[in-house]
Amino acid sequence: MPLTPTSIIVLGLVERAGSATPYELKLAVAATVGNFWSIPHSQLYAEPERLARAGSLAEQRERSGRRRRRFALTDQGRYELEAWRHEPVNGLPELRDLALLKLFFGADALAVAPTQLAAHRAKLEAYEALAATDDGQGPRGGWLVLQAGIGHEREWVTFWERLADPSAEPMSRGG
Repeated sequence: MPLTPTSIIVLGLVERAGSATPYELKLAVAATVGNFWSIPHSQLYAEPERLARAGSLAEQRERSGRRRRRFALTDQGRYELEAWRHEPVNGLPELRDLALLKLFFGADALAVAPTQLAAHRAKLEAYEALAATDDGQGPRGGWLVLQAGIGHEREWVTFWERLADPSAEPMSRGG
């Protein structure tokens, strides 16, 4: 069975947690990879079952109460995840930004920029606050991605600041 990005997210988050319910996966995505990879919640409920049928995850259902399904990595799932980590990546990221789409189709940059600037400043502030908690210990992958996010948000703040400036040259505002 070919692994999709959703498969990898589920396998990776289950590996980090030891085991997880689909609801716990949803919370983990929101707190981690959801900052740079969007995934519909419905996929986080369907994908663990699919991976269990394929032998990548083991499923255990609670015997009483809500009878939640808890998933853990199998040896096969560990192998697949490790193999994926070693595959080279040669593509560029996909950018889906509604504000840029509006600009492309003629929206007034001075009207779009203030809300985008505020949103990117807030995200940058949140990322920088999280980075301040780094003690330099433990796995570095998440912290490396956080540094990429900080750089990304700094560039967006710079971009939207230029567009929000009514005294800027019209071409620099996209006019």
